[in-house]
Amino acid sequence: MSSLKLVHKVLITPTTSFGKYSDGYERLREAGCEPIKASYQYPLKEKQLLKIIGGIDGIIIGIDEVTAKVILKADKLKVISKHGVGVDNVDVEEATNRRVVVANAPGTNDDAVADLTFGFILSLARKIPQADRSIKERKWEKIVGVGLEGKTLGIIGAGRIGKKVIKRASGFDIKILVYDIYQKAKLAKNLNFEYVSLQRLLQESDFVSLHVPLTEKTKGMIGKEEIKLMKSSAYLINTARGGIVDEVALFYALKNKKITGAAIDAYLQEPPTTNPLLELDNIITTPHMGADTREAIRNMDLVSVENVVRILKGEEPVASVNFHLIKDKKRRFNK
Repeated sequence: MSSLKLVHKVLITPTTSFGKYSDGYERLREAGCEPIKASYQYPLKEKQLLKIIGGIDGIIIGIDEVTAKVILKADKLKVISKHGVGVDNVDVEEATNRRVVVANAPGTNDDAVADLTFGFILSLARKIPQADRSIKERKWEKIVGVGLEGKTLGIIGAGRIGKKVIKRASGFDIKILVYDIYQKAKLAKNLNFEYVSLQRLLQESDFVSLHVPLTEKTKGMIGKEEIKLMKSSAYLINTARGGIVDEVALFYALKNKKITGAAIDAYLQEPPTTNPLLELDNIITTPHMGADTREAIRNMDLVSVENVVRILKGEEPVASVNFHLIKDKKRRFNK
């Protein structure tokens, strides 16, 4: 039996997780693609991608730096497939100019991120990390937290993940406030929350949780002035993107007890090896693991592969942030 000819080269950067809970590699081979594991430690920086992107037809990425330089160097690249949702680490404008499709996998990790968010809420309220550290140090301390009953949860961004966090909160006696530029009265009624201004949400919430994408409008959305509006007893939770929060302002607020605590899963620079937030005791920090459940990783594997295969076949991807623009460009070019 003759072996299948592999005609397309597909670079894979999230090698520690991709294919671990799915048959992603096999699916690529069955579609005539040669999967190539990145030889550098994930996430890859621009200079590393520049060394290996030549001759690659498709790339499956995580939070790697896919800059304009990388896209220009990619002489055969047709598709950048995000192993996840957010594409703020990709120069989408340059990709569109070069007719490179930027595909993603919305909906594949919503439950995973919502679960981590609520895990943060409970951990902050009951000081679970502090209790864990204490008992491992052979101490037996009375560590007093707060209950969730009667508290107010502020959700900034009621998209797919924000809605799932709200649904999880419905099992607790919590008042929910939402700030979103798109307000849907039916949704608010069904999920029993109230739309409010950002100012009111920050002033009244005991827990503030961020669920917006990183864009020019949301960059630095929570800064010094916004944190000043929060209660001194409040907690800030970010399982979205690092650039949404001014990390310097957050560090100052936590260090000086302007707010009680925070839980952060995303950072301006990743990995955050020199980030001063890591020095504080009143913050929970995790390594951008919101999407890291077996179920979510499998979902992201399969959709990211499907996007690559479809584009290389000349078909429409499952989801993309610029396919419609490239399609329109081709239509106008061919007229």
